[in-house]
Amino acid sequence: MSFQTGLSGLNASSRSLDVIGNNIANANTTGMKSSRAEFGDLVASSLSAGGTGGGAGIGVAVGSISQQFSQGNINITGNDLDVAINGGGFFQLALPDGSAAYTRDGSFKLDANGYIKTNSGANVLGYPTDKTGKTTSVKPEILQLPTSAPIAASATTAISAELNLDARAPIASSVIPPTPRSTYGTSLTAYDSQGVTLPVNLYFSKVTPTTAGTDEWAVYDSPTGASVGSLVFDASGALQSSTMGSLTLTPAPPSIVPAFPVTVDVSKVTQFGAAFAVSNLTQDGYAPGELTGLKIGENGQITARYSNGQTQIAGQLSLADFRNVQGLSPIGGNSWVASYTSGDPVLGSPGVGKFGALRSGALEESNVDLTAELVNMMTAQRAYQANAQTIKTQDQVMSTLVNLR
Repeated sequence: MSFQTGLSGLNASSRSLDVIGNNIANANTTGMKSSRAEFGDLVASSLSAGGTGGGAGIGVAVGSISQQFSQGNINITGNDLDVAINGGGFFQLALPDGSAAYTRDGSFKLDANGYIKTNSGANVLGYPTDKTGKTTSVKPEILQLPTSAPIAASATTAISAELNLDARAPIASSVIPPTPRSTYGTSLTAYDSQGVTLPVNLYFSKVTPTTAGTDEWAVYDSPTGASVGSLVFDASGALQSSTMGSLTLTPAPPSIVPAFPVTVDVSKVTQFGAAFAVSNLTQDGYAPGELTGLKIGENGQITARYSNGQTQIAGQLSLADFRNVQGLSPIGGNSWVASYTSGDPVLGSPGVGKFGALRSGALEESNVDLTAELVNMMTAQRAYQANAQTIKTQDQVMSTLVNLR
């Protein structure tokens, strides 16, 4: 027995206690992955004389501090900018110095300039997209949302009407007094290119049919103006034909916006023996709007909500994975960097291939098992005490030898 054997045991147990203490300290750290100390024995010689194994053990060494990348529990928080990864992958980050890092901690924040950041100040990377969610680049970029200025207005280009015209209505000119146009009329609000509202009125009046066996309705955009189209219905009340094309909307002075056409879709208009009723009347324009909130989908798409009632896709979070996640090097702040051992990152989108889906309004808890760590701590404590005892025993033996007469 030598002092070196006991000292190596003390060092190994101390390192193990350091790892266990770090796990316990980070039991509530979002996205934290526990570690363990892995030991290996030391021998004086691998082969003895004669070729048979007989090397003498001289202690222990810590072979590696291994990270455990098992899935942590998903904790619902209700915060729209909290995001958990349910499965494989890491969020991609750009550190303040420009270098790349990776994290499982999705407790993101939105700064005054619209950048999505981590608590340590790193920028979150993702794919830029158009308004429909189609990615416009294969390379992840720093995500910035339009928070500093309202989204621009969009002029109305199309109107869609879903309504029923009463089949029992008489031809307007056949009664005295003639049926007013306003009897079967409706209205909606359209927008010009500056987001200024324009009222649009649609009036329907039953007229003498030009084709036998049909009913015909004229369409007007004013109480007294000329017809802008006609609708012809068959005996079943379905729309047979239409000459409805487009309306010309003219902004009122002092607007400098020129008159512009708007198509009108009447394909879902019916004529049944029921009261005149409008079931849906929509248009595709909108006024300017300020950002009011964000929502992140399972596929990583960031949907921005605006005060004008519009929603737009403002980007998509990207994920990275590695051939050997055990090779990632921790740098603190719940982040890792790639190393030669981990290999280069493989990039992709959430929910595609081996990448996990995202859960908005939730965070991944630490995967530290606190009960197991407390048991490990007691085991490491006993090992430390036992190794200290071997040193004490060796000291007593040496004292006995020194005191021999």
